[in-house]
Amino acid sequence: MPRGLDVGSSKPQRGISVNDFSAGFLGSSASEIPPLVRPPFVTGASKDGSTSPAGEQTVTEPIPFRTTVVAEPEPEREPDPDPGDTETTAEIGATGRPFPVLPEPQPLTTHGNARIISMCNQKGGVGKTTTTINLGASLAEYGRKVLLVDFDPQGSLSVGLGLNPHDMEASIYNLLMDRETSLDDVIVPTVVPGMDLLPSNIDLSAAEVQLVHEVAREQTLQRVLAPAISKYDVILIDCQPSLGLLTVNALTASDSVIVPLECEYFALRGVALLKTTIDKVRERLNPKLKIEGVLGTMYDGRTLHSREVMERLVQAWGDTVFHTVIRRTIKFSDSTVAGEPITTYASTSSGADSYRSLAKEVLARCLDA
Repeated sequence: MPRGLDVGSSKPQRGISVNDFSAGFLGSSASEIPPLVRPPFVTGASKDGSTSPAGEQTVTEPIPFRTTVVAEPEPEREPDPDPGDTETTAEIGATGRPFPVLPEPQPLTTHGNARIISMCNQKGGVGKTTTTINLGASLAEYGRKVLLVDFDPQGSLSVGLGLNPHDMEASIYNLLMDRETSLDDVIVPTVVPGMDLLPSNIDLSAAEVQLVHEVAREQTLQRVLAPAISKYDVILIDCQPSLGLLTVNALTASDSVIVPLECEYFALRGVALLKTTIDKVRERLNPKLKIEGVLGTMYDGRTLHSREVMERLVQAWGDTVFHTVIRRTIKFSDSTVAGEPITTYASTSSGADSYRSLAKEVLARCLDA
């Protein structure tokens, strides 16, 4: 029988440290989210008649979310024909909250005045690049003109859209470091109509070192993106998995942040540190910056752990958590290999529908509000 969680002998946890690019800017630590603790196990007889020793727990059923139970009508009664007297119950989503009815986005007659949104999380592998590609493609499907910015030296966003990082004539590194390079020299179209890309490759890693000696180094990306604001409706920045100077540049240039968060405990613990960094950027560099929402990714409702993490996430962040949850599916990996978004690679898949739902939610929250 598996041993239960021993909550009485937990050791003090060491705080998280961040390498600062300038004296003390990112050196503070944030309070950690307390560990997940399942309800205490009560010793007693199991279904097969055996007893469980004290201190052990057996999880046989996933923790259910509270849902509204609708009583079935009595067989002998006819349903009320008056639709005004019929009560409807909202569908309970994966977050345990009623899923709202999202309005269909209306087409735009003009473009411009772009809102800049960063996909940011210092933990890698949580779905930042996948969300940037597929959210951008979904927004483009709804008639928005979108620019994707690959601000990660790994260049995953560019590779995920079919570009070879070794064949680039110019990248965002040239735009940052060479004032003779213009935005139009670097932007490339994608396979999705209405969606363009500022590509990146390993050269960008040198920019973080070179920018340290520049005046107003935190505003460099904001300066180079300024001409694009009048041409696009949405600019999505795919940040690198760290809280270094490049990420601070992205936060300084942005209006808001979307935090993709894998439904896994270690990913949950790091969000408090990210919030501290965002608060410092807001205080010192960008007063308009806010967290647009926290997005649960790689969710598997069949596992107790995913359900517990999602429940804890909603408890900690409340309505900041998007109602849309991105579930695990192999189609995301397949579409990356194909070099296109899931909305075109597997248009009718559940993953494509999830990102279309997220696009509606983002539009309702900040773009069409």
